[in-house]
Amino acid sequence: MNTYNEMKLEFSSYSENESFARTVVSAFIARMDPTLEELADVKTAVSEAVTNAIIHGYEKNPGKVTIYGKIEGNAIYLEISDEGEGISDIAKAMEPLYTSKPELDRSGMGFAFMEAFMDELHVESEPGKGTVIKMKKVIYSAMNLS
Repeated sequence: MNTYNEMKLEFSSYSENESFARTVVSAFIARMDPTLEELADVKTAVSEAVTNAIIHGYEKNPGKVTIYGKIEGNAIYLEISDEGEGISDIAKAMEPLYTSKPELDRSGMGFAFMEAFMDELHVESEPGKGTVIKMKKVIYSAMNLS
């Protein structure tokens, strides 16, 4: 099995594209033969990151969300980025139950879910310039495929 592969996807910041992004990433990692739990973890993290970009990054304004994915060995690396509003206080935004949009009935658990379901999470953001969410997940079932 080839132990290195990469892809890049860019799409409009419409909420209906969240499921599209999740499906594309699922198809990309399928050759690693993840368990259902590993696949669900990655799909959930992608959903949360893309939803954050759409709802918080662009706030109903048009924009682009980009997903870069890389498979290296038995790990998947994902970067989900936007060029939207950015985050002024990353530490505060990553606190469980914190939401900048309580009127939307959001739970404020997006980053907490990403942290729980992925092995690594790193957030880079600058107000007015956008956000990049970098995540890594080791697919243990892929260790037997090499």
